[in-house]
Amino acid sequence: MGIKLQQLISRLHPAVIRSHSASAKADVPKGHFAVYVDGERRKRFVVPTSYLKHPSFQTLLERAEEEFGFRHEAGGLILPCTESDFVALVSNLCCPS
Repeated sequence: MGIKLQQLISRLHPAVIRSHSASAKADVPKGHFAVYVDGERRKRFVVPTSYLKHPSFQTLLERAEEEFGFRHEAGGLILPCTESDFVALVSNLCCPS
C-alpha cells in the first residue's frame, strides 16, 4: 500500500501544482491542497495532505484518476463525488466516530 500511495502522490503532485492564479495559491496553507467536487458546479475545498494516507480518500483519488485522469483541461484536481458525499467523507476523516 505504501508504494501505491507514493505512485498516486507522484501523479497527483504535478496536477495540483499546475498553473493557478496567485490568489488561488494564496488561500492554500502549507500542508494542504485544493480539490474540486460536484461536477459542473465545481465546489472548491482545501484539505490537509494528511488525508492522502486514508484508504477512503485514496479510493476517491483512484476513482478520480479512472474517471478524469490527473491531466485535464479544466485545471485542478476534480474528485468524482457530490459536495454532500465529500463533506461526509472529510467529516469522517477529520473526526471519526
